[in-house]
Amino acid sequence: MPAPTTSASFASAALPPLLRLRDETFDPANLGAYNLYLLASPARLHVAVADVERRKFVVLEDYQLPTGGVPALAAQHDFLGLRGWNAVRLAVTGRAFTLLPAPLFRAGDEAAALRLHHTPTPTEVVRHTTHPGLELVNVFAADAALAEWLTATYGTTGRLLHHTSALLAGLVHQRGAASPRRLYLNPGPQELTLVVLGQHLEYCNVFPCTTAEDVVYYTILVMQELALDPDQDDVTVWGELTPDSAVFSLLRTYVRNVHFGTRPGNVQYSYRLNDVYEYRYFDLFSLHFA
Repeated sequence: MPAPTTSASFASAALPPLLRLRDETFDPANLGAYNLYLLASPARLHVAVADVERRKFVVLEDYQLPTGGVPALAAQHDFLGLRGWNAVRLAVTGRAFTLLPAPLFRAGDEAAALRLHHTPTPTEVVRHTTHPGLELVNVFAADAALAEWLTATYGTTGRLLHHTSALLAGLVHQRGAASPRRLYLNPGPQELTLVVLGQHLEYCNVFPCTTAEDVVYYTILVMQELALDPDQDDVTVWGELTPDSAVFSLLRTYVRNVHFGTRPGNVQYSYRLNDVYEYRYFDLFSLHFA
């Protein structure tokens, strides 16, 4: 097999990736064979590409965003700004979202529904995503310039959604019909997403987190509010941490049955991704099911 590359065809040495893994079968000249998945936080962009026919992830990249955000990075990247993908899904992080029962939602009421939790600024647009399997609608705010760039770059192929929609889609895909009630944690840059799923979605929220103590505080708080027992109930963790991190070590002090999750199943992953922890980028990979 050819040796892995870390810099070939990347357009700008001024924007070195934090992570860049590409299978040698990935062919940017045939973008119609692939789905492009993007997960954007204020300072980072996670990128994945999946071969549609083979149901296989063949690219995984991670970047610090430059001034100008995603559009500025795409302008200097070899394939992010190209048209012709089979599908493009861009998820945004943040706390500006709310989940509504689908029967209570009416198209056109997005801003009014979100205003109970977040007042959109003049630089934001309000969008929604439906979750047929959960009978929910996710209403969220996103940067207007980013939304405009998505449409201008990819046309009707591009779809904007909130990262909690990706996370929920991945969890529903991962769990069996008889899966027990469980708390799921997904720490990200400056944020912590917590989800409790039983037969139905019971809880989903995003908290600001900067320390390990913040993560533990919100975890225990949610467990207490939803009558979960830190000594008995399982907690599954994905996200940006390591087995020897302060976050995981402190969690294990207060939660007896805490363990790392795995990648979404029923898809394949290039061998290039073998050195990446399986619990990393779960919400990015879950865009495949959103």
